[in-house]
Amino acid sequence: MAKSTAPSLSPTNWVADHTQRYLDSGGENGHLWYGPNGELSEGVPTLLLTTTGRRSGQPRRTALIYGQDGGDYVIVASVGGAPKHPLWYLNLTADPAVTVQVGADVFEATARVATPDEKARLWPRMVEVWPPYADYQKRTDRDIPVVLLTRAS
Repeated sequence: MAKSTAPSLSPTNWVADHTQRYLDSGGENGHLWYGPNGELSEGVPTLLLTTTGRRSGQPRRTALIYGQDGGDYVIVASVGGAPKHPLWYLNLTADPAVTVQVGADVFEATARVATPDEKARLWPRMVEVWPPYADYQKRTDRDIPVVLLTRAS
């Protein structure tokens, strides 16, 4: 099978739609996300993360809520509290070289899972950004990972 260079979008329709709007507008429509049901009237910041499929080798792109920690971007592998990690998380643990788009800014980055001490500090900040994360953790027995994205030099 020939490798594609165009990233595939999320199989979840509303995430794929959000991602496509983000791309089509250069980040103007989609950087602030209001949720599929209009949650959080002020919107939450989202970025686009492109990983490499750990089995296919194909680029995969999805939109994710983010926070910041100094110069790093912080994302949460919650998948709504599902029992398994999201595929994007499994991909970046296999290959931490990722592409990130924040608004119109597109850059290469390295992903890494937060240490336990970092997670203890970052988790409450991410729950402030998106309060449902707290409920997501209650829904699952897995420890929901927090990931830092560091811009490549």
